[in-house]
Amino acid sequence: MRIRRVIWLPDIEDKLLQKHGVLAEEVEEVLFDTPRIYFVEKGSRADEDLYAATGQTEAGRYLIVFFILKLNNEVLIISARDM
Repeated sequence: MRIRRVIWLPDIEDKLLQKHGVLAEEVEEVLFDTPRIYFVEKGSRADEDLYAATGQTEAGRYLIVFFILKLNNEVLIISARDM
């Protein structure tokens, strides 16, 4: 899977920083490098399944990122935290 674009909701971006100490830039570093991507569960709507990506930031931090895969390989971030 090649991720084309990351979709951010402001509330999610704030939650990741406050609750998990994860920056949006770190999430994008993981997603645009070579993450391992896993199917988590089928979404309630067509073409909106939940996936998890694991990988390392440029600084060496290991993260797991949860996202919904949208059309055209765009991803909507749901959560991210340290592994």
